[in-house]
Amino acid sequence: MLVLNSSTKLQMLEKMLIWSFPESLKVYGAVMNINRGNPFRKEVVVDKWPNFKAVITRPQRESDIDDLDHYTNAHAVFYKELQAYKELLENTNTINWGQIFQIQGLQDGICEVSRTVALTKEVDVKTSSFRTVIHSDPDTLPDIRFQMDRKLTVSYLDISHASLLNETWSRGGNPRCQRYLANLICCFPSVCILDDKGCPLSWSLTDQFATMIHGYTLPEHRRKGYSRLVATTLAKKLHSRGFPAQGNVVETNIPSVTMLKSMNAQFLPCSFFRMIHTPFHFLSNLRL
Repeated sequence: MLVLNSSTKLQMLEKMLIWSFPESLKVYGAVMNINRGNPFRKEVVVDKWPNFKAVITRPQRESDIDDLDHYTNAHAVFYKELQAYKELLENTNTINWGQIFQIQGLQDGICEVSRTVALTKEVDVKTSSFRTVIHSDPDTLPDIRFQMDRKLTVSYLDISHASLLNETWSRGGNPRCQRYLANLICCFPSVCILDDKGCPLSWSLTDQFATMIHGYTLPEHRRKGYSRLVATTLAKKLHSRGFPAQGNVVETNIPSVTMLKSMNAQFLPCSFFRMIHTPFHFLSNLRL
């Protein structure tokens, strides 16, 4: 196991990951953020270098991290050989199995390996899967032209909005999530539509893996084209900064799937998997 601390090697890795799209997208987004200031204090672990077969991005070991915070304790995974990834995951120096954490990736094998290794560590695994989309060319994004109320403005999220986002996110509703969202708002691009009092009506923001997340419109303001405007604006903003405009959507969320198709989004053949790992001793007194 090797930790890549060299900026030259990390820049090399970023370029190398491009050749493994789309499966490497989550790791690629994390490495891009590391190479551009590392606002979430991540680091990269590989099985070997430069001919790596597996790579994991993880929180820096010296970071002061809450062991119950699976939002921040997030890892992105990409492998070229499944056995190499399994051996990397089994290495006690790679993952802190004593905390609650999540693993994200776009390969079926990561679910299989997580369950196998977690069983030996006395850790529970809950898996969620989503369709993954990417806007590969900003020029194909449609122009949004409609008459918006003059009292509304297109802007960016403010840290004061974290409470509203926490209340409306399906993964939220707790202090750890609100703290995580506040950090995302401070560190990464976002777009929202504000009313005349500065309250968001529709929004989307970017996470630590350069993924567009938590696209949401308040129920009373739906069917007005706001989600489409927010998503298109954020995608163009990400492209302008050199990031891939990627996102995830639940298969059964028909309105969002329809909207993304109307934006010429490319639905990738691989699914996005998120696995939350919880040591058995936390299960009895914790609600995720």
